[in-house]
Amino acid sequence: MTYEVNLAGQARADIKIIYDYIANTLMEPVIAKKQYTRIEKLILSLDRMPERYRRYKIEPWQNRNLHVMPVDNYLVFYIVDNKNYVVTVIRILYGARNIDNELNSIF
Repeated sequence: MTYEVNLAGQARADIKIIYDYIANTLMEPVIAKKQYTRIEKLILSLDRMPERYRRYKIEPWQNRNLHVMPVDNYLVFYIVDNKNYVVTVIRILYGARNIDNELNSIF
């Protein structure tokens, strides 16, 4: 079964921030485009077998079926709705950030 993949508003903002930081702050627009493309490609691949990445083991997120997919130095957090065949990407975060604090801001 193919799942519909959606990006929540915060995830869209996150990927824009990542791109802008690499392109403008680090002055590496080519690397920014490549990073954006890698993240986008893996997010789109969630349309097949989205459960293949591990569940986030900390509550309350584990009960909400939150999964985490590593992409280079970033972590893509998404929720799988197996009843409606929908994957919703909720955050894309730099791995060295305080993940729990960032996730608390949306739940």
